[in-house]
Amino acid sequence: MALCFTATVVMSICFLLGFPGNIAVIILNLSQSLMLSLAVSDLLSLVTLPLWIYSFLYSWTFSLVPCKLITYFVYGSLYVSLVTITVLSVQRYLQVVYLQRSLNQVKARMLLVPLWLVAMILSTPALTAQQLVKDQKLTYCKPHYSSEGQRMAVLLTETFVGSVSLSVIVFSYINLYRKVNRAAFFNNPQTTRLITSIIVIFAVLWVPYLFMNVLNLVAIFLKNEQLLKFCDDFGDIVGALIFVNSALNPLLYAFTSNRLSSLCHKTAQLFIQKFRISQTMSTALTAEEFQPERCFSITYAPPRDAV
Repeated sequence: MALCFTATVVMSICFLLGFPGNIAVIILNLSQSLMLSLAVSDLLSLVTLPLWIYSFLYSWTFSLVPCKLITYFVYGSLYVSLVTITVLSVQRYLQVVYLQRSLNQVKARMLLVPLWLVAMILSTPALTAQQLVKDQKLTYCKPHYSSEGQRMAVLLTETFVGSVSLSVIVFSYINLYRKVNRAAFFNNPQTTRLITSIIVIFAVLWVPYLFMNVLNLVAIFLKNEQLLKFCDDFGDIVGALIFVNSALNPLLYAFTSNRLSSLCHKTAQLFIQKFRISQTMSTALTAEEFQPERCFSITYAPPRDAV
């Protein structure tokens, strides 16, 4: 009961902070497709928190169909948020390291369609696994798998997608930071704190969830009932941390996007300028070394014995 109460406290704070924050992002970033997608997905997951808080403290009062549909949209929203954050990190990495321009609105909107489609496909196990489970006098909306194979497949999918996204995000921002740090003009503590906070907060909030999935897989493989019970008891708290990520995303991405995007743009322009200067100097040196009038100067002199 204490663990359940802790999870409800965490979710309450997430709702109070994240709900108005993501609404503000939607209002202020209507022209930025990826940022708008991130805010909408986070808002869709956070808006269900009052329902989950009530069901944890009292009981699930709805039928099985709302249980499946609401869980499906929560999983879909979290997958969209995860994939969008990954795409944003790759975009910023390419913008600085390979001097690529950021995606225009048309390409960004075209990217959103497969992004949301993939997220909805990855969330389909919730439609089959989510069931109404009775515990003493209370009823909960929880996953109840038909077989151990189904449970392992869901856990492996979640762990694979989360691990790949985490690896891509860490790789992108670390290399972005190294590239930016090469320019002495941009080597400032604010940039370091911003990039470090993005990596650390994302890792702190997602690694426990991925680690719990790995423990679940080990427990299923070893058929260890005590370890399975441990994962079930702490699963709600670890899952609540994912909502913390949705609440903090406006601060980490939307409200700092202008600063980081401006930094990326200035860094790219600086390296382009240096490349053009070096190319111009190389061309000038080549022109000085190769002057035809010096190499092939022909002067006509008549013979001395000419009449």
